[in-house]
Amino acid sequence: MSIRENLNKIKSTLPEKVTLVAVSKTKPVSDLMEAYHGGQRIFGENKIQEMVEKYEAMPKDIDWHMIGHVQSNKVKYMASFVRLIHGVDNFKLLKEINKQAKKNDRVIDCLLQIKIAEEDSKFGMSAADASKIIQSKEFSELKHVKIVGVMGMATFTDNQDQIKKEFRFLKYTFDELKKLITENFELQTISMGMSGDYELAIACGSNMIRVGSSIFGDRNYTN
Repeated sequence: MSIRENLNKIKSTLPEKVTLVAVSKTKPVSDLMEAYHGGQRIFGENKIQEMVEKYEAMPKDIDWHMIGHVQSNKVKYMASFVRLIHGVDNFKLLKEINKQAKKNDRVIDCLLQIKIAEEDSKFGMSAADASKIIQSKEFSELKHVKIVGVMGMATFTDNQDQIKKEFRFLKYTFDELKKLITENFELQTISMGMSGDYELAIACGSNMIRVGSSIFGDRNYTN
């Protein structure tokens, strides 16, 4: 099937409240434009330089999501246009995003990445750390970032019970954090679920899924 057909097939199965992020990392602009012409306007990249190049080459009504691990020293390159940063996993990064957003006279929406997987390779903060940050005086002083949700990546396993447990933990964390109310914090988004497990993620409460290979096909990594 074509990219557009894959896209339409996935969209037709999604509940209305679920936002689809088309994960376009490593894919050429021509592939993204096929999805764009199929109606897709939200694209997710995991490398800032690649996202900047695609932003410059493509229509400006696209919402660009940074879904990968973010290095503080590269935030400045995307601060003028990025719509949502999924992987905020420490306060230092949040401060840098705030600093660069201020330079661009913007408020940048962010998700706190919560570590839900058992794998050491996965980034993320604990639910306790997230709660501590949100309630801190330092966080209240950040006027150019807004925490709008949480993101999590489940363990890479075929064990559906384990994945379900991890997804449910993220939903529970979201519900608990949502009770906290501060000026630059208003939780709406739970970003969890990818090509292999997004249906389970939605059943566990996700309202934003990150789907790549099911739309664009397998990735060809040249590195």
